[in-house]
Amino acid sequence: MKSPMPSPAAAAPPHVGPPPHVKGPRVFLDYDQVELDAAYTQIVYAPNAPQLIKRFSSSSQWSSARIGPPERLAYGPSEIERLDVYRCPVPNAPILIFIHGGGWRLELAKDFAFPGETFIRSGAHYVAPDFAWVQDVGGRLMPLADQVRRAVAWVYHNADKIGGDRQRIYVAGQSSGGHLASVLLTTDWHGLFGLPKDLIKGGTCISGIYDLKPVRLSARSSYVKFDDETEHALSAMRHIGILSAPTIVAYGSLETPEFERQAKHFATAIKNAGKTVKLLVGEHYNHFEYVETLMNPWSPLSIAMLEQIGLQPP
Repeated sequence: MKSPMPSPAAAAPPHVGPPPHVKGPRVFLDYDQVELDAAYTQIVYAPNAPQLIKRFSSSSQWSSARIGPPERLAYGPSEIERLDVYRCPVPNAPILIFIHGGGWRLELAKDFAFPGETFIRSGAHYVAPDFAWVQDVGGRLMPLADQVRRAVAWVYHNADKIGGDRQRIYVAGQSSGGHLASVLLTTDWHGLFGLPKDLIKGGTCISGIYDLKPVRLSARSSYVKFDDETEHALSAMRHIGILSAPTIVAYGSLETPEFERQAKHFATAIKNAGKTVKLLVGEHYNHFEYVETLMNPWSPLSIAMLEQIGLQPP
């Protein structure tokens, strides 16, 4: 009788978190440089990131095949200043503008069609703008903020053209797009564009950044040229007085410690200012997995966003 074959050793799970090291001088809060860099480097806490980023693209291709290709429209003069408009069949429908992530330096609007199907089938138009990658504009974030602001202003002025209701414009974004969505929510629309202060009726910031100070101190400063003006102007935490729209702040429970802290602090600051906010935690999702739940119209994140818009899952 043959001896039973030994069972193969279980594969060791990938290491999550900063590499083992001797604690160095504190750079921010209790983080040393290694720990702070890790807290703003997603793959350190989400080792399946490359797989998930590829899935964003393939899922978007499948979604586009079902809902139809977008109408590609220009909101500005440069080649990148285009947006993808996915229309729902409902006349004068609300409009959701989704700002894609990618560390300010990767991804395109076409790779973020996948959240759109939930909203289109629920009765909202879905708009995904493209904007410059930071490395293509001298490492500066201000041009990106300017572009997404102009994209929103364009949607307001051209809502009739796409069959939407300019009185029901909502914004959302994930990761660096969550950061830019928070910038949109804390923009002085009247002062900068002569538009209504409450142009945006609601917003969702998914896995975003709301204070650039620790980011400036991290390894991201190797490709972003931070300065005092940028840090202050594009840190939504410092402009909550401008915020008027109900806001959902969402993060996955398996985010890096800094992305979790940023979300909690931003939501607390909004609440302490007496404004409407909902903090939503995606249990057992990492930074890239959580946004994928928008493909399920009955996920807690989808339901919260649809309720904010005044819609129900299809």
